[in-house]
Amino acid sequence: MPVEHREPLRFNPSNATTGVVERVRSSDGTTRVHKQLRRPGTVDAPSHWASSTARQDWNYWAREAEVYRDRDLRASLGGTGLGLAAAGVVDEPGGASLWLEDVTGTPGAEFTLDDHVAVAAALGRWQASPPQLLPGWASSGFLRAYSTSRPGDLTLVDSDEAWAAPLVRETWPPDLRQRWTRLERHRDELLTRMEKLPRTLCHLDAWVANCIRRPDGEVVLLDWSFAGDGAVGEDLGNYLPDAVFDLFWPAERLAELEAACWPAYLSGLRDGGWDGAERDARLGVVASCVKYAWLLPLMLARAADQEHAAYHRPADATHLYRQRGVALRHLAGWCEEALDA
Repeated sequence: MPVEHREPLRFNPSNATTGVVERVRSSDGTTRVHKQLRRPGTVDAPSHWASSTARQDWNYWAREAEVYRDRDLRASLGGTGLGLAAAGVVDEPGGASLWLEDVTGTPGAEFTLDDHVAVAAALGRWQASPPQLLPGWASSGFLRAYSTSRPGDLTLVDSDEAWAAPLVRETWPPDLRQRWTRLERHRDELLTRMEKLPRTLCHLDAWVANCIRRPDGEVVLLDWSFAGDGAVGEDLGNYLPDAVFDLFWPAERLAELEAACWPAYLSGLRDGGWDGAERDARLGVVASCVKYAWLLPLMLARAADQEHAAYHRPADATHLYRQRGVALRHLAGWCEEALDA
């Protein structure tokens, strides 16, 4: 069908695996979403977004192509409240093209509290019964590999000069420095604790920008680029703070979001037949704070920048730092809960 119009969609252009994400309208009025996957070496990319041909690498270039071809994964989502978009995969010399269903429904950026609760419960139901053998495309060791390869000078947490920046001083909670220092000092311990928790198959990039809720209530998860082995609770531990970090949910309501979503996730696990300890699932959520150890130092380094952004769109600096400051303090509380457990 001849293409009539292409509409660029928001994505991470730094990641070497992704060339384009666009909505394509055909001459008959139908729409699909086209996502181009690129083989390693196709383009230059920052080292922390380099792609790989190794299937277990966190940034394996062809993972999504394999995900959408995996009938077992699609079947495992049945009845959980989660779903995959219908998709066609076309192999190309430089990579592959995904031709995805243009899902109709409420985008995650517009979710109400009830919608977020539905996501949490559905994640729990899906992750209650992981496959005995993970699929060959599944990533391994994502949390450590991803979080320790992000930019950000961790020594800035101890820098009086960095904390004296007007933007930081005027927007961040006064006790954040002391509390974040504890997280940095126990970074490896938190990563190790996460690695020892009960395992499941995780999306590993579950957040509002990757969710659409259909009119029938099913939540379609998009962007399976990182999916693989993870801890029970890890996806929820990513979903909650990320909603605030990129300004899709007010920081002042993060505690409310957690208070609603954590019991929903646990209930989903139980409904799905998971008989593990609640303590382990909770630790999987709160110890996930370690994923963001790099974020606060990076924000310290960029506090004097003239322009700021949230998920690749311009953002007011004062609002962004105030919102993220509240969320970072919340994660410092998670760190304390995890270390004291």
